[in-house]
Amino acid sequence: MLLVSPAGQRSETSRLMPCSGCNNEAELHALCAALDLGRELGARHLLLRGDSAVGLDYVRGSDTTEIERLQVLISRARDSLRHFEDVQLLWIPRHRNRDADRLSRQALGLAEKLRKPTGRRRRA
Repeated sequence: MLLVSPAGQRSETSRLMPCSGCNNEAELHALCAALDLGRELGARHLLLRGDSAVGLDYVRGSDTTEIERLQVLISRARDSLRHFEDVQLLWIPRHRNRDADRLSRQALGLAEKLRKPTGRRRRA
């Protein structure tokens, strides 16, 4: 997870999960950890960007699940939201979230993905 303060100070962490589970469970664990860290650092306002639309929808309440271990994490995340004055949960595609992809690969013990040259030139 990566937290960036309004002043641009970056705080990132990546850790192996002590158990196995699905990708939605991993995303919810990461979201809860980000909320916990934001609270520990004294944040009052958060803009949380995630590439798991399902996880964000669970926490927003626009989607539900019958899986009990996910329900526990969803409740934990919702409870954590109450400690902030304002929280925005935004979905962004994984290919536009390189930091998150790098940190999730690190947590899995995988090497960082190398960018493939596309042959396209960037606009100036």
